[in-house]
Amino acid sequence: MKYFIIAGEPSGDLHGSLLVKEISKLDEQAIFKGVGGEKMQQSNVELLFGLDSLAFMGFWEVIKNLFTILLNFFKIKKSILHFQPDVVILIDYPGFNLRMAKWCKKKGFKVAYYISPTIWAWHESRVEIIKKCVDLMLCILPFEPDFYQKHQYQHAHYVGHPLLDIIDINTNKLQSSTANKKHIALLPGSRKQEISNLLPIMLDVANNFPNEKFVIAGLSRLTNFYIDSIPQNVSFHFDATYETLQLAKAALVCSGTATLETALFNIPQVVMYKTSWLNYQIGKRLAKVQFISLPNLIANQKLVDEWIQDDCTTTNCKTSLEHCLNVSGNNFYSSLFEKMEKREASQNAASLIFNLIA
Repeated sequence: MKYFIIAGEPSGDLHGSLLVKEISKLDEQAIFKGVGGEKMQQSNVELLFGLDSLAFMGFWEVIKNLFTILLNFFKIKKSILHFQPDVVILIDYPGFNLRMAKWCKKKGFKVAYYISPTIWAWHESRVEIIKKCVDLMLCILPFEPDFYQKHQYQHAHYVGHPLLDIIDINTNKLQSSTANKKHIALLPGSRKQEISNLLPIMLDVANNFPNEKFVIAGLSRLTNFYIDSIPQNVSFHFDATYETLQLAKAALVCSGTATLETALFNIPQVVMYKTSWLNYQIGKRLAKVQFISLPNLIANQKLVDEWIQDDCTTTNCKTSLEHCLNVSGNNFYSSLFEKMEKREASQNAASLIFNLIA
């Protein structure tokens, strides 16, 4: 059977590649085409174009690049019509993918959505699009199916979080002491806007801890966007986020998937987020959640400090980091782990998608 997959971000590329591998085990004749990154390409997905053509974050960035986005819509639609897939698999990236879902449904294609949009946090009205246009919703957060059930949508399934399978969180790792950890990890994000907004603050914080070693978990594809001049106690480790986290005793982390990754390594962290004034003003008025970081959202309680926009200052982040370095005990995220027991997310998702079209 034929599968067209659309991922618009690095995390979606990773989860898409794992999903493709599991689908291939169920369907030996599977043919894959779509939009993604290197990991999907390495998993035998024929790419129409790469992530850089879709990686626009925030309201203003989308407006500035509207022509490119519309052109990408046209290219993808044309490719889907030519390819005639048995199912279109949309991975996260709701601003783009929900519009694509509407078009796919009109053209008669089955639609599976892997990694539910966070419509429970904002844009709750989007649930009506999902009810009309998505045949199968695959959720990675345990509370999401209940949200859809509340809206009379019966096709949402919790498959587990794929990070639980990607990260080796055996009992020894979860219960190990941070005493043997060597440095403080800096995770400034995977987009150029995040890096430019957060990395300067992170480096200012590092300047306040001259006796500590800091390591930036960098991405080689974004090398040109990192600051040339960094403090002496800061170094880069490119394309090795998990290796960086394994030896970290604390972390400063850009809000997003990385906050959950850091939590699964059982590392105390400070969550940071800063965007343009316009993006923040719009987002603030639409958001319906108490927290922004995944550990706090899933646990439904404050496990880590979150510093957002004007509160995201060197002083606040420094104070929170000092607390992280002084935390004793090993069960920083016990209430989070209790709610995330389900494993083999990619396998579960692949099975449901295969059953949809088999």
